[in-house]
Amino acid sequence: MPVAAGAALDNVDPREAAHYAALAELWWEPAGPFWPLHRLNELRTDYLREALARALGRDPGIPRPLQGVEVLDVGCGGGILSESMARLGARVHGIDVVERNVAIACAHARVAPDSLDVRYETVTAAALAERGARYDVVLSMEVVEHVPEVPSFMGDCARLVRPEGTMVVATINRTLLSFLFAIVGGSRRHESLLPTARWCAVVQLTGASKGVSGIGWERLRPRSGAAKGHRGGTRSFYRGRAASAAHSCTSDYLGFCKKNGLGDAR
Repeated sequence: MPVAAGAALDNVDPREAAHYAALAELWWEPAGPFWPLHRLNELRTDYLREALARALGRDPGIPRPLQGVEVLDVGCGGGILSESMARLGARVHGIDVVERNVAIACAHARVAPDSLDVRYETVTAAALAERGARYDVVLSMEVVEHVPEVPSFMGDCARLVRPEGTMVVATINRTLLSFLFAIVGGSRRHESLLPTARWCAVVQLTGASKGVSGIGWERLRPRSGAAKGHRGGTRSFYRGRAASAAHSCTSDYLGFCKKNGLGDAR
């Protein structure tokens, strides 16, 4: 049963928290302001299914390839990705600093047609790491652009990964296309977005090995009827690329990091 608890709001931008609290009721509206996340979630679920299963030495083609894997979803919002991971068999802990987001995620999980092994909590990554919590997989999707101190946040996420575990972090790239998509058409501040070179440098500080994949705007278009004024949308997926300070993913990129076996990366 999903549960919620209190959180100490360290390394949290109160303006961002207030913005998402105001939109919380709309998380599960596919034609609402979160339509890009619904499209991204479809792409990511396919990508994560295969990438995580292979990293764990499992067959991605079986119905529940993540059976029993402990997954933390940092910045879970309304639970869109958390539920997708639970349907792949994972035991999911979704956390968010916005209490209303957690309430929406809990309510949606309670009425899900299938039984999901997912629980939610209002807590920061830093506070959870201090409690000694550790997971096989830590996911953080479009969160780094909302936190004041990115290196500190990434360090907290790395501490939450068990040795030899996996951390997956996605964010919007700082490109012209992302400016038009996420800034002019969305709510992000362009200066808050991380170019891939800086992201790779931050990950290097955590001691994790990394790889980067990206996705272009043309792959994010909603299906017909999902959002007024947009058309189409074809089956698509993240394109794998080697991590490099030089390459530029078009609009959104995802880092797949493997933690070393020497204990906590600080």
